[in-house]
Amino acid sequence: MKVVTRIITKAKELHIISNGKMSIEQLREILIDIHPFITSIHLREKQKTARELFQAVELLSNDIPLAKIILNDRVDVACAGKAAGVQLAYHSLETGLVKKTFPQLRVGCSIHSYSEGEKALQDGADFVLFGHVYPSLSKPGKTPKGLKELSLVSKWDIPVIAIGGITPENTKQVIQAGASGIAVISGVLESRDPLSAVKAYVNALKDGDENSEKFI
Repeated sequence: MKVVTRIITKAKELHIISNGKMSIEQLREILIDIHPFITSIHLREKQKTARELFQAVELLSNDIPLAKIILNDRVDVACAGKAAGVQLAYHSLETGLVKKTFPQLRVGCSIHSYSEGEKALQDGADFVLFGHVYPSLSKPGKTPKGLKELSLVSKWDIPVIAIGGITPENTKQVIQAGASGIAVISGVLESRDPLSAVKAYVNALKDGDENSEKFI
């Protein structure tokens, strides 16, 4: 009798990043529908105070697992709100300091070059957001990094989440370039049907991940 062995690799990640254009109440309504299909939700609300962000985490946590919530930049709010992690930018606290002081947090770094990625890796980041990969409305006039540079940074022993101009149609190319997942803003949150949009991305991630499931 032939023995069947099932090998399942870690699923590709889908991160949704808030756009700062809608109220937390509106965001919550969308997330209630889509959170079962996504890996993480990044609260990227640069205009909100620490108190407002903490209140946002409290509101979202009524329906969204805290294990999926990541704060942009604000380590203090992430800790106070018991969120899963923090996404650090160039102006944020140093990655090594955050990892040492708050070991309970999953720490991501936003990078735009190979050298920035090397530093994030050396400093102990848990993952990086790399982009923008494709032309993006949020980065007008700036040259995209492209799949070639994505493939270079994706060789590191750290999850690389691609961001910037990613659609369900080009997701397969991004994953095949080596990315561990994708991050999306307008493609979901500004869609007429966010749930259908998320499902399209999930299907595209599975399509791009040829090794997600094998039978021997």
